[in-house]
Amino acid sequence: MTTRAGFIALIGEPNAGKSTLTNHMVGAKISIVTHKVQTTRTRIRGVALEGDAQLVFIDTPGLFQPRRRLDRAMVAAAWGGAADADVVVLMIEAHRGVTEGVERILEGLEEIGKDRTVALAINKIDKVQAEVLLALTKELNERYNFAETFMISAERGHGVDALRKWLAAELPEGPWLYPEDQIADLPMRMIAAEITREKLTLRLHQELPYQLTVETENWEERKDGSAKIDQVVYVVRDGHKGILLGKRGETIKAIGQASRVELEEFLGRKIHLFLQVKVRPNWLDEKERYSEMGLEFKDGNVS
Repeated sequence: MTTRAGFIALIGEPNAGKSTLTNHMVGAKISIVTHKVQTTRTRIRGVALEGDAQLVFIDTPGLFQPRRRLDRAMVAAAWGGAADADVVVLMIEAHRGVTEGVERILEGLEEIGKDRTVALAINKIDKVQAEVLLALTKELNERYNFAETFMISAERGHGVDALRKWLAAELPEGPWLYPEDQIADLPMRMIAAEITREKLTLRLHQELPYQLTVETENWEERKDGSAKIDQVVYVVRDGHKGILLGKRGETIKAIGQASRVELEEFLGRKIHLFLQVKVRPNWLDEKERYSEMGLEFKDGNVS
């Protein structure tokens, strides 16, 4: 039997649907999905099977104009994911069309796309009329020589099977890169932290989620098959800690409960989750926090 295996990078602007597509392809929730932008911070690899092919999806952070050190690390991770891949899929939201951000990505593809196959996936096709979709497809293919164009709805699953079959055929021949039953190469400690961060992002107002991070400090396996997980949420100000805790600790309690329920569903066993909130004013400039998120820490001043 001839097997195929390789890496597929999903790139695009924040909120283009990359995480939703990764989760749909893999058949499990390994990547944060929220209505907020810039939620994916690390290059999460999800593993899917299609016939004799193993598809390893790199769900990169969204590409945007970086302003802070964390932003720059996320953008570098996104382009790094594309450079490491056998196939790159540019995801664009149908109703947003060719934005300034898409313009910058197309420019970047001129360099990175020289040595690899690049496909176009126009997502959220249910939000526009057919003629708008056709005009957008024509414009984008005139701007860049895409190997193939797919019209999909990552949320509803429309067109996803066709994309997966095409990707499987494009990957190089070779042995599988991961065990058959493995769906992600992130440590469970990091996946658990990401699940909690998603609940924080969904619950809190717009500014705060980008100034917090979650770390799994301790993971204790218990004899009854359950696990005790201790996590710390780092915020940059005392005021943020108050928002996160809520009145009589009700907000953090609700977030912990939602995270625990999802962790139990994901892991298929009982989880005892304990959350702490700590103020750490300079975590955005601490090298070890970036390492924990799988991002590269770059020295130098950041505006």
